[in-house]
Amino acid sequence: MKMKFKFLGGADMVGRMGMTMEGDGMRLLVEYGLSPTKPPEFPLEAPKIDHMFLTHCHLDHCGMVPQVVGRDRCEVFTTPLTAEVAELMMKDTLKIAKAENYVQPYTADDIERTMQCVVPMTYGDEITVGHVDVAMLDAGHVPGAAMFEFARDTTTIYSGDIHTEAQRLVKGAKPKDCHNLFIEGTYADRNHPPRKQTEREFLAKVEEVIDRGGTVLIPCFAVGRTQEIMMLLKDLDYEMWVDGMGRSVTRLFLDYPEYLRDERQLKQAKKRFNEVRRPGSRDIAMKGQIIVTTGGMLDGGPVIRYLNKIKNDPKSAILLVGYQAEDTNGRMLMEQRCVNIDGEICKVECELQKYDFSAHADHDQIIEFIKACDPDNVIFMHSEAREKFLPDLTDYNVLLPKTGEEFELDV
Repeated sequence: MKMKFKFLGGADMVGRMGMTMEGDGMRLLVEYGLSPTKPPEFPLEAPKIDHMFLTHCHLDHCGMVPQVVGRDRCEVFTTPLTAEVAELMMKDTLKIAKAENYVQPYTADDIERTMQCVVPMTYGDEITVGHVDVAMLDAGHVPGAAMFEFARDTTTIYSGDIHTEAQRLVKGAKPKDCHNLFIEGTYADRNHPPRKQTEREFLAKVEEVIDRGGTVLIPCFAVGRTQEIMMLLKDLDYEMWVDGMGRSVTRLFLDYPEYLRDERQLKQAKKRFNEVRRPGSRDIAMKGQIIVTTGGMLDGGPVIRYLNKIKNDPKSAILLVGYQAEDTNGRMLMEQRCVNIDGEICKVECELQKYDFSAHADHDQIIEFIKACDPDNVIFMHSEAREKFLPDLTDYNVLLPKTGEEFELDV
């Protein structure tokens, strides 16, 4: 059977993912996200949808789901952990839209309807929609992240975001034979340094800053990165604080230990950190030695207050551990050593270092994963440099679809 595919976003860019699959009398939507820029950027409008599949809870994959599900009341197949964390992210999206006077892409009622339409699945589960069997596979990346395998005459795997290497928080994704492989290419043009080496360098810098009397500020994404960094730091004998949405996400992760590589290690990390539960505690946290806080790109959340406190202290350091998108405070800090605080551009004098703790597979890992799956067709998405893969895949039929472009595949 042939199905028509169309990316509504995210094919030739990182962010605002969404893809329709149409055939056998039904239309499926896999993911529907937004790019959390200023203002946010949205995918193309989705047509009427019969069933939705959500890979994981990062905003660029889940952020627009309520717009579709609130309208169409379609089933949403995802892990229960992804559903719960995504609800936090969706509510935060509305909160930011109201605060910044952005367009509100959906309502609180749409979020409530979305949660009512969730059909929980877990790794290894299979369901049938129309005449297509759908299985859920572990994607690595963050707890609860999934790949979907669609099977009828052939098999098609949609990766979402994947990491093939185990992290402290989750195990890596495993390849599986398929006919069509839709795969992310976020790191098409580079490889990560060895993770153990990055961890050693990071820990050495933390100790160096504290030994000279400074404060270590670590801006983190709430989902995944906060917990990964807490687990890395948990054995250090310092006063450590965690602030922001990452605290709520950690509690949700511990509610679903089946999606964690080592529940015990995350529990230990949570116990080692003091939690900032109210704004007044931030002054106390500033007297500590390590602060792990949202937001990861320095654009909002508690990080701004801490940043303002240490920015002129040469003994202190900001350690960036995540991707810094264009037009964010984090990117401005990296390129110009300045940040925007309450509308004022401020010079940052404290030390700044960046470390690669990516939860995405890199160029060589993606190539290895593709070859192990041995597909006939490889379709790249979620990438601005997809052509960098072509020299390594001359034996495969590689498709580089554009957003809004329809194409057909046998499924």
